Amino acid sequence: MANQFEVECPCCGATLKVDATVKAVLSHKEKPRPKTIDDISTGLEKLKNAQAEREAAFKKSFEQVKSSKDVLSAKFDELLKQAKEDDPSKPPPKPLGLE
Repeated sequence: MANQFEVECPCCGATLKVDATVKAVLSHKEKPRPKTIDDISTGLEKLKNAQAEREAAFKKSFEQVKSSKDVLSAKFDELLKQAKEDDPSKPPPKPLGLE
């Protein structure tokens, strides 16, 4: 029994029982984890709230995609109007440094 000792893992906090003569871990006991929720009704309420938040985020994203067609159409019309207003006889601008 003098050759056995216990070591606590610095990462997970588990307790390891090690035998020095055999040079092996004899037993492993995990650190008890705290409960994430106290009551099942609290957990269900959190799940329902998370579902509502996901649904709201989906609706917001869906509306943005629906309105993006109108935004792109308006931008295209504005740029087309600007292109028609420009003088077609004027040569295109030269790249920088080649003037």
